[in-house]
Amino acid sequence: MNDLLLLSTLLAGPQHGYALKKRIGLMTGHGQMHNNLVYPLLKRFVVQGWVSCRTVPGERGQTRERYALTAKGKQELQRRLREFSAKDAASEDAFHLRVGLFAVLDADARDRILASREEWLQRRGNILANLASAMDLGEWGGVVVAHLRSRIQAELQWTAELRGKVPRRGNRKQIEP
Repeated sequence: MNDLLLLSTLLAGPQHGYALKKRIGLMTGHGQMHNNLVYPLLKRFVVQGWVSCRTVPGERGQTRERYALTAKGKQELQRRLREFSAKDAASEDAFHLRVGLFAVLDADARDRILASREEWLQRRGNILANLASAMDLGEWGGVVVAHLRSRIQAELQWTAELRGKVPRRGNRKQIEP
């Protein structure tokens, strides 16, 4: 997922590695991405032609590398965002990242992502309902399961609202960012 975060952050325009680290930290709430993760990924992206790298003057006379997403990189980002596996459907972070980038995806991809997440939520809700009816969870276990079930219901309501923003097949208008 780090590669998707890095590529998607470059959608905003060319940036220095340090700015990328800070922005990703803000987006994830986990602090800055470590140099040992950011720069090897950027190097790989440059080799693959997804990102261009230009040396530019820094503020204090030094030189800095500025990275920009290429057309090939945007296509790769879109391809990878459209790949939404069962594992991704089970991941809040993977789902939220894709919803946050719905503007770069077509209506069919958005619809498929929402359907996959809703299917996972339904399955998870059924598992929790079966658990609650099949065994004595105790006071605190029951509280946890009830909380998880209410979160699932809230997210299903949210995905229904999102689905209202996703044009149906035949109407291919993009969602405005």
